[in-house]
Amino acid sequence: MRTIRIHVDTPLASGREVTLPAQAGEHVARVLRMEVGAPVVLFAGDDGMEFDATLASVGKREVVASVGEGRVVANESPLSLTLVQGVARGEKMDLIVQKATELGIARIVPVLTERSEVKLDAARSEKRLAHWRAVASSACEQSGRARVPVIEAAQPLAAWLGSLGEGGPMRLALLPEGAKRPGELQLSGTAILAIGPEGGFGERDRAALDAAGFIGLKLGPRILRTETAGLAAIAALQALYGDM
Repeated sequence: MRTIRIHVDTPLASGREVTLPAQAGEHVARVLRMEVGAPVVLFAGDDGMEFDATLASVGKREVVASVGEGRVVANESPLSLTLVQGVARGEKMDLIVQKATELGIARIVPVLTERSEVKLDAARSEKRLAHWRAVASSACEQSGRARVPVIEAAQPLAAWLGSLGEGGPMRLALLPEGAKRPGELQLSGTAILAIGPEGGFGERDRAALDAAGFIGLKLGPRILRTETAGLAAIAALQALYGDM
């Protein structure tokens, strides 16, 4: 029987009752037609735990679940990766967020670069952030993760680089002329991976990445689209240093 996993943005504890998010409640009530007593699994997304639960009430306006026993979900990758992704157009960005989450990414930083075709004002940026977080949440429900990756608000690449400071994890930028291949790296459990938007990083972007200590990473002889590049790089790094 299929396990219905639901991300709830509230702390969970055995014995509590929680109201499911509106979209999740509508799905279990109207689409799946689940009734009182039906089992579900809940997770808050920030502590690595999931809880067995049963539906306590199923109404037109809200669905309430009674929280049972909890357990630690030990399926996070030993390689903690931050994806710095040049914001891609439309559904491409949704695909990147969804599949990166499935692959085990820990953090996603959308950045606006020299060649970015997407323009975001404050209102649109906030709306897109909420949407990307919902995509990541759904991907965690499907993939069995109990930690939702952190997704930051879109910001200029230069501003984000300026916030990094000295030291920290290895910094990698995927470039066609990169000097290193995945198998030549010496990763110690954490890394930052920067991927350009459609058209790749511009000259100013590359200079800024170089000044911030980013190493050029090369996957192979072919030029990959932005929605392919990051996912391929994550998979390669996970295969070598993570849990694949």
